[in-house]
Amino acid sequence: MCTNKRIQERKLKLFYRRLMNISLTARHFEASQNLKDFCTDSVDKLTLFYDRIVSCDIILEPTPSDKAPQKVDLIIKVPKKIITVSESAESYEKAMGTAVDIASRQLKRYKEKLYATS
Repeated sequence: MCTNKRIQERKLKLFYRRLMNISLTARHFEASQNLKDFCTDSVDKLTLFYDRIVSCDIILEPTPSDKAPQKVDLIIKVPKKIITVSESAESYEKAMGTAVDIASRQLKRYKEKLYATS
């Protein structure tokens, strides 16, 4: 009985992950396939915190700053709200990691407020 429930939960999570549209844009450079895979895998983890994400736009762009030359913007669309996160770091991977951490906190807060009023 317990394993059937776990299987159903996994199927639901996979179903919601398929519903989330992910678009990746690399401005002023060509992103490698490894970087694209890293970014999409990182964003997929956000469905663990809130499973009804409609879409997520990932924008990668270089900046003129010497300390943080890579910038990542996440635009996450959930029902009734758009969550935006902008983060700069020495590498796109570091910027993506901190942006996903910030987005997960914002999604948790959104979910708590949403279910507190319902």
